[in-house]
Amino acid sequence: MTWAETGLVLAAWLVAAGSPGPATLAISATSMGSGRAAGLALALGVACGSATWGVAAALGMSAVMLAHAWVFEVVRLAGAVYLIWLALKSLRRVLRPVTRRGAEPAQGQLFLRGMLLHLTNPKAILAWGAIYALVLPGGAGAQTGAGAAHVWQWFAMLLGLSVTIFVGYAMLFSIGRVARGYARAQRAFDAVFAVLFGAAGVKLLTMRLE
Repeated sequence: MTWAETGLVLAAWLVAAGSPGPATLAISATSMGSGRAAGLALALGVACGSATWGVAAALGMSAVMLAHAWVFEVVRLAGAVYLIWLALKSLRRVLRPVTRRGAEPAQGQLFLRGMLLHLTNPKAILAWGAIYALVLPGGAGAQTGAGAAHVWQWFAMLLGLSVTIFVGYAMLFSIGRVARGYARAQRAFDAVFAVLFGAAGVKLLTMRLE
């Protein structure tokens, strides 16, 4: 690939990973509501989930999903249920009386939540697989020789970009001014999160593998 083509692929990944979605929404909400350390823990969990899908795609799992639709369906349904659960959790915060915050979740728990959020998004592995197919040298396989080396180089670049994006969201939305704004309008923010998580869950629930 030329430098220009490489730049276009990286730019496309930047837009895809950084665009508003379940992962970036969860990182933003956690960072505003629970602080920078909590947001970073969730962000690193999301990045770990992304890395898992990246490795799986490099080993051919995305092709398995395309060939065996039931695997895709299981992941899709699990993801939809999880997103709808997040929506109901946000809605419950809107409806209950405002009280002093209880104990925050442990960072390990937040890391696992972030990882689960990304692992239940079947579109992630398909995105990794599409990129690998795009950047592989003509005629090269992804499992051996030059093709494998090329895939792992791209894996490292794209994962580094993803980590930068997710950590950036956590840093941005945990800035004091942003967090104070969330505290003042917590119910309004939680209502928005409930709608967005719910919409993402319904979209995933109705998604079909083509």
